[in-house]
Amino acid sequence: MTNNRLAGADLIRALACIMVVGSHVAQRVAPTALPDWGKTVQAAWMMGAYGVGAFFVLSGYLLARPFWSALDAGQPMPSLKIYALRRAARILPGYYLALTVSFVLSFTLLRFPFDPSLVVRYGAGLLLVADLHWLTWFPVEFNGPLWSIGCEVTSYALLPVGLGLVFALPMLSEWRARIAWVTLVGAVVGLQILVVQHLQPDSFQRSWEFGLVGGAKVWMPNFSPVGFFAVFALGALGAGIQVRLARLRSLWFDLLALAGLGVAVGAMAARFPDVDGFGIANIPYAFPWFPLGVAVMLCAIPSAVFLPRLTEVAPIAFLARISFGIYVWHFLLMESVRVLWVPNFGYWGMTSVPLWAVVSAAVVAAAIVVATFSYYGLEAPVLGWARRLERRPDGPAATLSPATTG
Repeated sequence: MTNNRLAGADLIRALACIMVVGSHVAQRVAPTALPDWGKTVQAAWMMGAYGVGAFFVLSGYLLARPFWSALDAGQPMPSLKIYALRRAARILPGYYLALTVSFVLSFTLLRFPFDPSLVVRYGAGLLLVADLHWLTWFPVEFNGPLWSIGCEVTSYALLPVGLGLVFALPMLSEWRARIAWVTLVGAVVGLQILVVQHLQPDSFQRSWEFGLVGGAKVWMPNFSPVGFFAVFALGALGAGIQVRLARLRSLWFDLLALAGLGVAVGAMAARFPDVDGFGIANIPYAFPWFPLGVAVMLCAIPSAVFLPRLTEVAPIAFLARISFGIYVWHFLLMESVRVLWVPNFGYWGMTSVPLWAVVSAAVVAAAIVVATFSYYGLEAPVLGWARRLERRPDGPAATLSPATTG
């Protein structure tokens, strides 16, 4: 087991992907076409929106771990140049391709009215600042899930800032550093409370009836980069704890991982059928209990005895590998099918369950194919280029001192 591929990470990534896609597929069948038990199953699948929260926890966990390892070893912070290079290489190629294809198709093949706001939204998406305003929250039409990328990038930027503060604290023991991080998470939650109180959008066309822009005004400011950084930061806290426990192995960690799963599922069940699940400070997805449950799983599985035998298998690893491509392409494929071939394949639109099942299966299969080509044809080559660049003698410096991070 290596530092950059920890047991359980692929499982969380694959489950989060399945949850998100499943929630969008479930939205497309009319409840009136289902029996009572079918309506319950549909509502349960729509809770898969919480998979977005799991993605944020996982990202925080994976990206923070090298920082915690360096802190405990008394070393400087890892190179921020390499950190930025890796993040850009992993996210930008697939995201920019999906963003641009969605933008072009929106006013051409899919015939969405072209206006200046469409260009502004796309530009904000390109600049990775779409998460800063309700107008640009959804940077393109017909591919709603791309909203989360801006929040992810904001979290990427804030993580080294926050951990830089921890590094800068004098004479801080390993566990006191984790307590300091908990304090920082509390401050972020407090800032989210201020955001919710003072940055409410106006009421004009504030409804999903007015499309994605109107829906963004409904979501914000409960959905905000500040709130999602709090979710991300809980994953980072999990990484800090896991680094301290990494050498341990015990059946107790199997039980702890299952307890984390129970907390995450219980948090969802407590808010069923609320797909937003606003928690403390109106942060979505049952904050803090759902992300804490996911973080506990990530902490415990690497030290478990039996669970890694179930989580570290080829199908899970493959799905995790292409999950980013599935995430950024599946909704565009769904919407293209709706506009071009099956008009009823919209929100609660399909009254024929067999037809809905066939169309949904075809779209999911197409998303897997597109994601596979995206990973092996675009994402993996860019990642390989970035790794080679890191190893160049004149490449980015290996480390930066805490004093240079401010």
